[in-house]
Amino acid sequence: MSKKVTNKKSTRPTDKKPSRPAARGPRLYERFHWAQRVAHALLLVSFTTLGLTGLPQKYAVAGWAQFMVKLFGGIENTRFIHHLAAVVLMLLTIYHILEIGYKIFVRHSRMSMLPGLQDVKDGVQAFIYNLGLGKKRPQMGRYTFEEKMEYWSLVWGTVIMGVTGFMMWNPLATARLLPGEIIPASKAAHGGEALLAVLAIIVWHMYGVHLRRFNKSMWTGKLSKEEMLHEHPLELADIKAGMAERRVDPKLLRKRQTFYYPVAGLLAVAMLLGLYGFVKGEKTAITTVPPISSPVAVYVPQTPTPSPTARPTPTVGATVLTWDGSLGSLFQTKCGACHGASVRLAELSFTTYADAMKGGQDGKVFLPGDPAGSLIIQKQQAGGHPGQLTAEEIELVSQWIATGAPEK
Repeated sequence: MSKKVTNKKSTRPTDKKPSRPAARGPRLYERFHWAQRVAHALLLVSFTTLGLTGLPQKYAVAGWAQFMVKLFGGIENTRFIHHLAAVVLMLLTIYHILEIGYKIFVRHSRMSMLPGLQDVKDGVQAFIYNLGLGKKRPQMGRYTFEEKMEYWSLVWGTVIMGVTGFMMWNPLATARLLPGEIIPASKAAHGGEALLAVLAIIVWHMYGVHLRRFNKSMWTGKLSKEEMLHEHPLELADIKAGMAERRVDPKLLRKRQTFYYPVAGLLAVAMLLGLYGFVKGEKTAITTVPPISSPVAVYVPQTPTPSPTARPTPTVGATVLTWDGSLGSLFQTKCGACHGASVRLAELSFTTYADAMKGGQDGKVFLPGDPAGSLIIQKQQAGGHPGQLTAEEIELVSQWIATGAPEK
């Protein structure tokens, strides 16, 4: 009798688990590399610092501005922090110039940030779409027309702030080349451009990047496929087609690098030397005159003189030692170019007797009865002043101050 043999599968449990497909997250596309993100962070810090320290100086009489100045430790600390942030911004500008040069001359990258006619068309189409009159949003590439406007506004603002900042930082060098009226004009342009830049960031950039659709690419360096389809569909199409970056032959790339690196190094040294001259090239009265360590004693009589006797007008030879007699015209002739009605360097003017006795941002320049302690005598005796008086004129001014610096 034959046995019927059947094959049965084993029902014992095994240690093997069924394989599962690996979990895959959303596809991310690189938009900015780490160096660009670091530069953006430094730009954010420097720009914010410039706004917080610059606008209180523009609106110095406002209560909030005085509070900000006190918060920064006084006007001198506020100016120092403002200058330091400006230096950081200029260093970033130098780095950005060298980076753009590398992309253009070495890698031959597309200059996709340059504006063109298509950006005008995209702007008009976006405007019509936002009004509800258009059916679709414009399809944009690597950079949208809004991003190009922001970038070139930043470039324009940096140039304006750099030029006008140099004029205010180096007024003597500026006055040797240009009329003195350019200095208060540069102050007005500097403050106006600063206000415009801060408002543009708050209104335009904050809404477009953080409120309308929070864009994290400048922090993470990447965008998702959904974000790319919404903001940069044409760039996404180029990436999928392998056309986003121009391929460069490694040998040709090394050849271009060999030429570019020495040129970029010399250019960097020249720009850094220019920056050093920008910051350290000139000394003004703020740094050359030692600060007053003790308050100046003011003579205040305990009891007023009921009937003051008239003092005879002092004279030296044929020269009457009064402001109206001779001293006023002397100061207006020698000092009026920098301290006149239209140009007031260091907030000092010799236009009228009252203006002169009020002094400037470094304090009073005339201390009646104290020629040696008067700032104008100290400056003139040091020599080298743009409105330098002769030795005889300095002696004349000293005698006038010694007799009480009378007006009439």
